[in-house]
Amino acid sequence: MELLRSHLSKLRIPTPSHRVYKQECCISFDTPRSEGGLFVDMNSFLAFGKDYVDWNYEKTGNPVYFHIKQTRKAVPEDRPLKKPTRLAIGVEGGFETNEPEYEDNYSIIILPDYVMLPFPNVELPEKVRQAADAIMLSEGAERKEQVASWVADKKQVSAYAMDLQQIGNGVTIPPHGWKCSKCDKAENLWLNLTDGTILCGRKNWDGSGGNNHAIEHYIATKYPLAVKLGTITADLETADVFSYPEDESVEDPLLAQHLSFFGIDFPSLRKTELTTAEEELDQNTNFDWNRIQESGREVELLFGPGYTGLINLGNSCYLASTMQVIFSTNAFCSRYYENLSLKESFGRAPADPTLDLNMQLSKLAHGLLSGKYSVPVQEHTYLLLPEVHCYALIRPPLASLIPPPVAKGKNLETWDPSGHVEHGLGQIQYLGQGKSSAFIQSQEGIPPRMFKMVIAASHPEFSSMRQQDALEFFLHFLDQVERINAGKPELDSSRCFKFGVEERLLCLSGKVAYNKRTDYILSLNIPLTKATNKEQLEAFNKLKEERRFEGKEIASEEIVRPRVHLESCLASFTSPEEVHDFYSTALNAKTTAIKTAGLTTFPDYLVLHMRKFVMEEGWVPKKLDVYIDVPDIIDISYMRSKGLQPGEELLPESDSEKGGPVKPYVNEDIVSQLTSMGFPLLHCEKAAIYTSNVGVEEAMNWLLAHMEDPDIDTPISQEVEGAGNLLAAVDEMCLQTLVSFGFSPDLARKALMSSGGDVEKATDWIFSHPDASATMDMDATSSETEPTSDQGLPDGDGRYKLMAFVSHMGTSTHCGHYVAHVLKDGRWVIFNDKKVAASVDPPRDMGYIYFFERIKG
Repeated sequence: MELLRSHLSKLRIPTPSHRVYKQECCISFDTPRSEGGLFVDMNSFLAFGKDYVDWNYEKTGNPVYFHIKQTRKAVPEDRPLKKPTRLAIGVEGGFETNEPEYEDNYSIIILPDYVMLPFPNVELPEKVRQAADAIMLSEGAERKEQVASWVADKKQVSAYAMDLQQIGNGVTIPPHGWKCSKCDKAENLWLNLTDGTILCGRKNWDGSGGNNHAIEHYIATKYPLAVKLGTITADLETADVFSYPEDESVEDPLLAQHLSFFGIDFPSLRKTELTTAEEELDQNTNFDWNRIQESGREVELLFGPGYTGLINLGNSCYLASTMQVIFSTNAFCSRYYENLSLKESFGRAPADPTLDLNMQLSKLAHGLLSGKYSVPVQEHTYLLLPEVHCYALIRPPLASLIPPPVAKGKNLETWDPSGHVEHGLGQIQYLGQGKSSAFIQSQEGIPPRMFKMVIAASHPEFSSMRQQDALEFFLHFLDQVERINAGKPELDSSRCFKFGVEERLLCLSGKVAYNKRTDYILSLNIPLTKATNKEQLEAFNKLKEERRFEGKEIASEEIVRPRVHLESCLASFTSPEEVHDFYSTALNAKTTAIKTAGLTTFPDYLVLHMRKFVMEEGWVPKKLDVYIDVPDIIDISYMRSKGLQPGEELLPESDSEKGGPVKPYVNEDIVSQLTSMGFPLLHCEKAAIYTSNVGVEEAMNWLLAHMEDPDIDTPISQEVEGAGNLLAAVDEMCLQTLVSFGFSPDLARKALMSSGGDVEKATDWIFSHPDASATMDMDATSSETEPTSDQGLPDGDGRYKLMAFVSHMGTSTHCGHYVAHVLKDGRWVIFNDKKVAASVDPPRDMGYIYFFERIKG
């Protein structure tokens, strides 16, 4: 006790605003259930596993820790099984889930000698008891981040909050002992903030939950706002306030005042119930997303170094599939695992390692590659089933959840005993006749929560729980890695994917121009006209028409899809393309140019993106139902750009290249029509420029909105000098994002310029301007000086071997499911969230993103 008292100055008592980590080590994936438990630093409130807490003591000198250890409760082997009477899981009369229960054990640990003091303990100093109590009762930072991500969009202030009527009817709400005023429900209770009535919430599909009394009260009275009792604490931001007329959870800025009206001392209340968002989070994070498997095949589960699965955090399969591939490359394995120990990474990290991308990448690398968390877990699971047939629930959900029916429209007795049946929360697998129990082998996997939090910090979409495009995430990830290693090319692993692209433009004058840029991906069109099974397709289309005429449907096994060879897709990248409205500095006029493209460097890893998402007639997005025949080895040597050739003459320099500002192209027809309406010439030219010369109506709207701008009379040349070339100022990441959606680069650039660089607004702009030209006026550079953008990039032979691919199932990149297949140790492996198994029949012709590794030697 004396030793503890000597360290009291180094202890802090966490408040609701502090981030307290108590579910996961900040530099490993250890949890309170790990062998050594979890040590929470009682000064920084960061958590550390048993093997890592000494590192924190050495780095910070903080000696006092709150130790949390969870041990699994024993389940009596002779526990009687109850026969199910309902087709549901985890509810009365339904299937038992047998979810393990854990017992919490706490203590105070003083380093470096690991002096242990039990907790709770009345002899502990008051400050220590208060700090420990606050840590125990706090909402873990990991949990807060999950809930915040799941909610995605910030709650809006209710339109009814500021002028809310409150009736002074003498109602005073006690601090506990609440019950619905119309029934006996004592959970899921809502306090109406107008009249203080306590009523139960909505009834769930299966009869659980409340009895709808709160919403019935709103229908009768129109009193709009209610707060969920049990979610009110000193941190009022966590309270669940619901607006019935707005039909959503809202923010009430005057909640403290509204609660005080009914005598509620909110600082003294403790949280006893989950908010609506937390309930939704629990249901979705326990949702088993492993539904895309290699159909009907028994697969060999794999364990050990490099075979660690990633737990789905709720629609995070795009992240999991991408990171499994990235950490199968030599560049990222050596940078963050082989050549960087966890201790060294922690030593370099700032005070809060949870906010450092390099630290979290090192943590993820060690988690995936060490094999520490990829060990088989024998789960004793059993189910009672009709008569002699027994089925097992694999990876069951929490017993407290109320899932949907197991297999809608199916009867247990009619299930095919040879396989298994999947439902929303797990798999039901047939075990055999007369069996009452079985051991199901699986692996726990690791949750990439902290990595997701830090990589998504600068991206509003990736910080949500919505499904995202794996390609967009891949580009964002590489951009962030490049950013944190700026000026240190030797540490920038993203460079293994980076390459130079050179475009050659030949105008009618016979002169040429070369443009250079760098990229991480080759985005390829899929030329359906090059399908290799045209005869089968013609026969199928004829059959489909006959069936349509007869009013019959085509059976799934009869469907024939186009098959296109990858070489045809690669050829489409290098094939000549006409560029209309090209401004030639040799002719001083707009003309048509021929554009060809090639690579100036060949990366260590070549990433090919298949443009499966295209726009149909009427600007309707569609996913191409097509197979890509991908060989094991490709040779792209012919795609090497040769640069300026003997005898070629460069186009003359434009004014901007000579050092002077260039006036962006102005559509004279638009300007003429606007000036005829009485607007000044300069204003009309600006309107045409800033609306990308789309049309008179758009230019008119811009004029009316900007007539009072202080710089409306500033000469265009001065604006260009100050702001850079208006036509070129487009963020390349945003441009590539739109290109990945299937839009042409020129149309994507125009849309971004017309939308202030916002991808979402640019997409809307494209849909609302179907007649917009898909090409841009171009003043191609003709400088003979060699750009340095591709200097220092990896380069080598053009022969590559397929090493991984990411597949997508679903109608859109923002829904469905992503799965990765990786060639490891001479065989294909499927990474399907936390399931890692030997692939029996990898669907390589269905890939969305393909990864090739350069063949050395």
